[in-house]
Parts: sequence; structure tokens; C-alpha cells
Amino acid sequence: MWTKLVPVTALIAAITLTGATAHADPAAHTEPTAPIGGEALGSRGLVAPTGVKKPPKSKATSYVVADADTGEVLAAKDAHGRYLPASTLKTLTAVTLIPRLDKNRRIRPSHNACNQEGSAVGLSPKATYKVDDLFKALMMSSGNDAAMALAETNGSLAQTMNDMNAEARRLQAYDTVAKTPSGLDKPGQSSSAYDLALIARAGLANADFRRYISTKIAKFPAPKGYYEISNHNKLLWRYNGMIGVKNGWTSKAQASFVGAATRGGHTIVVSIMRHEGGFWDEVTQLLDWGFSVRGKVTPVGRLVDPLPASALAAPGQQQPSIAPGASGAPNATASPGISVTPAAQPPLLDTAASKQTDSTKTVGSLVIGGGLLFGLIWVAYGIRRKRTRSGS
Repeated sequence: MWTKLVPVTALIAAITLTGATAHADPAAHTEPTAPIGGEALGSRGLVAPTGVKKPPKSKATSYVVADADTGEVLAAKDAHGRYLPASTLKTLTAVTLIPRLDKNRRIRPSHNACNQEGSAVGLSPKATYKVDDLFKALMMSSGNDAAMALAETNGSLAQTMNDMNAEARRLQAYDTVAKTPSGLDKPGQSSSAYDLALIARAGLANADFRRYISTKIAKFPAPKGYYEISNHNKLLWRYNGMIGVKNGWTSKAQASFVGAATRGGHTIVVSIMRHEGGFWDEVTQLLDWGFSVRGKVTPVGRLVDPLPASALAAPGQQQPSIAPGASGAPNATASPGISVTPAAQPPLLDTAASKQTDSTKTVGSLVIGGGLLFGLIWVAYGIRRKRTRSGS
């Protein structure tokens, strides 16, 4: 009896403990009383105004369509879901560093900057560059080498990361945690479609930012002469009124994009995250939809204004934030004129797995392995004991 019961008990205990570790999150965020920008934006499903045609379908896991002039969010899907931002994080790099660096300053990039992995503009340690050129390389060619060169020009990489995260807090982009100036994937780095729209809106208020993101072709200095670089934003050539902003992609983040366009004196911003690719037509349709409904519908939320300097938290003070899906309950409150479509809820095991960190996965594996090993030893012991009894 015991030889059968104990290993089963050990296995159940192992699975139970693993389930517990899957939900353990020592770095859990403090939940705000309501999602930033409005209660309805806490939903992980589609949030859209009633009385008009729903926004076009998108394969993006998360998106936001907003009126950049008024800050009104016109439609959203999983607006506060935290995902890897890829190179769209460069919008925060630019918004943070443009006011801090003299655009006419000349610098010679380090070997570290010139050897960054991923997309690059082709910096050489043998050449000198104006900061203005580096910002063009950052926002047009998505140069990871330019991102590092700018970070080092700001004092150091560590200083720049502190500045970027402080700027995110000032903008109330609480879903955003910057770990790199380029957006290259790094554990703990995140943003959301809401934050990307918020950061882009802040950038649009800066003339130099607008100039960098809207430039299609530019001459870029080389050790001898120059070469041409082009903007990676295809909509600058394809969409009437496109201002620009930034797209990004890594294999883990998938495709992301934030862009803005102006028509009839009004500006619409669209941000998407976790798209499998080929999103240009979808963004075009979302922009068209935004222009068609702006000023005619009840907004589903709002892009909040930056905090005044006096309201910024002291160093180390925890800011309110929204954990992925935490506010996305199916019962998210919808005001009159707003339709909330709950997102399909993942199976329990999927939910548990999605909350695991590297450390909890390791603990879980050790618990399972230990439980199974104990069970096998006990079974072997029981078999040997039975044989011994039979032979005596």
C-alpha cells in the first residue's frame, strides 16, 4: 500500500509546488486604483466606441488609436499589455536625449558603440559625427550603434537608462521599463501600445523629433565623404499626411510600430505591438478609421499629460503600474458609448506558465525532478523489499 501511495503523493506535491511557483512574482507591481488613461483601457479585449463602425481588424496582440491633438483614445485592444518593444523603444531614447544633447556637438564613437548587434547605420571609430546625424541614424535607420553612441555621449549607458526611465515616469508611461537605448531584447524590458502612443505624442511636440522621424532620405557622413540613408517607415512614401515615428522587430518581440499622420489639421497616432509582420496595410486602415471618427464619438480613454516636475516621485519610490492583464478582467467597466469586448481567457496552465520567471522555472524544475526521483527511489525500494521477503 505504502509503496504505491508515497510516490503518488510525492508527484502530487511536486506538481502542486510547481503550480505555486508559477504564480510567484517577487517583483509584482503595485496596482493603481484604475488603469492609466481610463477604466475601459484595463480590458485586454477590444475597446471601441458605439454608434460607428468598429475599427478594422488587426493581427496585432495590442494596439491603440488616438487623437494626438486632444489625447482622446478612440479605440484600443489590450492597451496596457506589457510586451517587448524592440526598436520602438528608440522613441523614448530620442524624447529623453534630444533636450539633453547639443545637436551640433561632434563626437567620435567608441568601439563598443560601433560594434552593437542588430540593425546599424555603420558608425566608424575613425570618423566624427554630429549629434544631429546620430539622431537621424537612430530614428531613420534604426541604428543600434547610434543609440549606444548617443547614450555614451549623455555620460554613460547607466546614466542614460536612468534618464530614460525617469522620463517614462514623467510621461506616466508606467508600463515602460527601459533596459537598453536601442530596444534590443533584454529581460525585464517592456512597454505597451498605450505607452508608445504616449511617448510618440510627447515627441511630436518637439520640432527636432518631428524632423528626424519625417526625413525620408539623408546624407550620412563616412570616414571619406558620405552615403545616403533612408527611413525604415514605409508609410512615409505610401500614406498621405504621414509624419512618421518608428517601427521595430526582433524574433522575440515580433513586429511593433508607432506612427502619426496629419490630415485636415488633425493628427492621429496608431501604435501596435506583437504583430506577426506585414502590418503596413492594417496601420493604414486604422489611421483612416481614426480620421473618420475623431470628434464624432465618445473616447474610450485618454493619453494623459506629463507630470509636473513637483509631482515626480523621489528616487526609489514605487510608481503605480498595471501588470499584464491584471486590469483586463472581463468585467472592466464601460461608460455609455463605449463597447468592451473581453479577450479570450487563456487556459489555467498557460496563465501559470506566462507568469513564470527564470528563477521560478528553475525552482519548479527542481521540485518536479526531486519529487519524481523520490518516487522512483521509493518504488525501487518497495520492489526490492518485496523480492527480499519472497526469498526469505
